[in-house]
Amino acid sequence: MIAPTESLAPATAPLDLDLIRKYSIPGPRYTSYPPATKFTAELTPLGLEDAIARDNTAGAGPVSLYFHLPFCETRCWFCGCNTVITKRRGAADEYLDDLAREVRLTAAKMDLSRPVTQVHLGGGTPTFFPPDQLRRLGALIHEHFNLAPDCEFGVEVDPRRLTPDHVAALREIGANRASLGVQDTNPRVQLAIHRIQPHRMNEDAVRWLRDAGFGSINVDLIYGLPLQTPESFGQTIDDVLGLNPDRLSVFSYAHVPWIKPAQKIFEDREQLPSPEEKLAMFALAHEKLTAAGYVDVGLDHFARPEDSLAIAQRTGELHRNFQGYSTRADASLYSFGISSISSTPDTYRQNHKTLEAWRAALDRGELPTERGLKLTADDMRRRDIIMRIMCDRGLDYARISAKIGVDFATTYARELAGLADLAADGLLRFTETGFEVMPVAVPLLRVIAMRFDATFAQGSTQHSRTI
Repeated sequence: MIAPTESLAPATAPLDLDLIRKYSIPGPRYTSYPPATKFTAELTPLGLEDAIARDNTAGAGPVSLYFHLPFCETRCWFCGCNTVITKRRGAADEYLDDLAREVRLTAAKMDLSRPVTQVHLGGGTPTFFPPDQLRRLGALIHEHFNLAPDCEFGVEVDPRRLTPDHVAALREIGANRASLGVQDTNPRVQLAIHRIQPHRMNEDAVRWLRDAGFGSINVDLIYGLPLQTPESFGQTIDDVLGLNPDRLSVFSYAHVPWIKPAQKIFEDREQLPSPEEKLAMFALAHEKLTAAGYVDVGLDHFARPEDSLAIAQRTGELHRNFQGYSTRADASLYSFGISSISSTPDTYRQNHKTLEAWRAALDRGELPTERGLKLTADDMRRRDIIMRIMCDRGLDYARISAKIGVDFATTYARELAGLADLAADGLLRFTETGFEVMPVAVPLLRVIAMRFDATFAQGSTQHSRTI
């Protein structure tokens, strides 16, 4: 197999819509392996203590921090996130009181000399929090953790809830990256999804963030929303390109009304685009973004060639975590707030999903963990295999064998044989040293990774479709 710096060049290819139709099936996004659907309630408090202790001594590598700030003023009907809907700003202050308790409980068990290379504030709507509350959160982070000088500090931003004072507070606490939730710029679509957001709000937000010195701006879009058409979504892409973002995430709308009941309103009104229309939107977005010079990093992520995400892909240093693609590999993730997920080399753990259960655990002086998973040796090997497929678009057998400590081709001969149909359809090709995912198959990376997933069951309804 050719060297990563060559094989990971930002090659693009026209989308083969027939292949995408054939292989667009429900499957995990592989922000973790095993995926979060496999977590159980069997992790005991003692097991958590042991996991953190092992993490402290396992090379004492870097740390990544995630803070889930769940509040939103109104509900966007498409949303699949864990949110709390309220207009009461006092909820932010109360939540920070409890977040401080969780940070203190966790920090007391950690090796705090380890450098923090990544911080992310997610939601919900982090900018629901008033500027002074954001400053309070920043003080909490800096008090307990050792942020590296080059720490990537990102925050999710709702342009409808952003002011210059918010931007100033975020910069004061160290934030240097922002991700804007735009979704769609068409007024009819915005009305249908209960998210009125004139494009001037997006323009104002980007201008304020750029003027304040934010070094990277991402824009989130969703295709497959009610009343969208390929033509209207093409205009959304054009509008967003005018913002000149560094990165874009173009997500497929996941219609899961059995999990998120608010989405049932779309079924009642029969507003959702057909599968053919949705596929056309994805094809148009891909065409417009690559023509504008963005690199197809993988799945739904696009980045400018000079952006650190695109550079990491070219040099073989791309990684995935619970926030998606990342440039910071091998960092243990410590997450705080309701529903947030943490990971150490051999465990995952997820907090309680409701404020009541989360606070009750903190009242007992316990880490507020609801469920998690202790990984087996095979889980950890398969995690490495799937990670490299998702990030490197292929596998070098010698390199992955050295990584996982067994002979890959022998141990996973059955899985390799199971790739024959994908090779026959041109999604990948075998070489003398491994296999490579072809550019036409980049949108279907999840399908290739699924062949190495020992937990995946065909026909599962627990996951969104690959496209």
